[in-house]
Amino acid sequence: MNKVFKKISALFFFLSLLSCNKEALADLNIEYTEGEQGFISITASSNKAVLYRFSFGNSEVIENVEGSIEYQYSNNGTYTIGIWSFYDENLNSFNYETLEVTITNALGDEIKQIDESLIDTSEETTLYTGYQLVWNDEFNYEGPPATEKWHHQYIPIFGGGWANNEKQHYTARIDNSYVSEGTLKITAKKENYTYEGSLKNFTSARLNSKFSLLYGRIDVRAKLPASKGTWPAIWTLGTNSGERGNYFGTVDGNVGWPECGEIDIMEQNGENKQILYGTFHWADGGGQPASYGLTKDVSSLDISDVTSEFHLYSLVWNTASIKLLVDNLLIAEIANTASVPFDNPHYLLLNIAMGGTLGGTIPGNFEQDSMEIDFVRFYQ
Repeated sequence: MNKVFKKISALFFFLSLLSCNKEALADLNIEYTEGEQGFISITASSNKAVLYRFSFGNSEVIENVEGSIEYQYSNNGTYTIGIWSFYDENLNSFNYETLEVTITNALGDEIKQIDESLIDTSEETTLYTGYQLVWNDEFNYEGPPATEKWHHQYIPIFGGGWANNEKQHYTARIDNSYVSEGTLKITAKKENYTYEGSLKNFTSARLNSKFSLLYGRIDVRAKLPASKGTWPAIWTLGTNSGERGNYFGTVDGNVGWPECGEIDIMEQNGENKQILYGTFHWADGGGQPASYGLTKDVSSLDISDVTSEFHLYSLVWNTASIKLLVDNLLIAEIANTASVPFDNPHYLLLNIAMGGTLGGTIPGNFEQDSMEIDFVRFYQ
């Protein structure tokens, strides 16, 4: 059953530096209703207000002239909502009120106390309003990727090989993935390598995070390989995929791909290294593969070269939408509706494939190349 609340504020404060005629501002009246699945409806009213602003205690700030808004929280928890009523176009005079609400029926988990053992404190990390850092690796150590954080997925998922006609084997060797001088290197090499009786002419690494996230933000700062034929990816899969050799196994399910959902935060074209892809994959109502994505070239984004400079690749995910970003510039966005399966925990994958659908032709003179990762950070 919905709960209805009313709150009437006195003047919080009045600021009008441009006017000497300081008339009393009207009261800011607020009504709000808590619904199901984390929804809340708010109606603000104040005489002669020209604009209303709503801050929902996280990264969301929304303005409108109507004073009415409906919002859905992704996670359970207690939130302080800020509400403004502005009385002039320059936003100099206004009333302000706060509401504290406790959400108990959101689709996501409650934002829990941070497990400090999962946090790498070796660097100062970016703070985002409404989010807390819950897992990260700053790669400020030497040697193989930290075993408490990363799983090497090297068992081929199909009959001795991988999807998309890729040409490599993945390994757990330090030759293909290691940490040095503050970054993780994932290195693809030209070499003959046999696994389970299958011979491939290239090796690389494919890492799974030993941490999953349902709604939140993922930041990966990376520098991409310059060699043609390389197909680096920063992406996620549902923990219920059941894919052979993945870290989560079949504990959360075995629905397969694409039913588990796939979010490609970043893929790089193998022929033109200045083209980036952001893509979503899922199963439609009939169980058939469906996808949506966009491509952006570096020049249109007005960012520096992605093979010689580090850039920030991000996923911002809530119950309403999923956004893919580079340096906080939008690559692609999708509405997170009931027709897509992005309502289950996902884990992060980092890898370089060779050739295949997006890697294209591998030059005969290719020897090796790397994707460097400066940090990986999960926020909720």
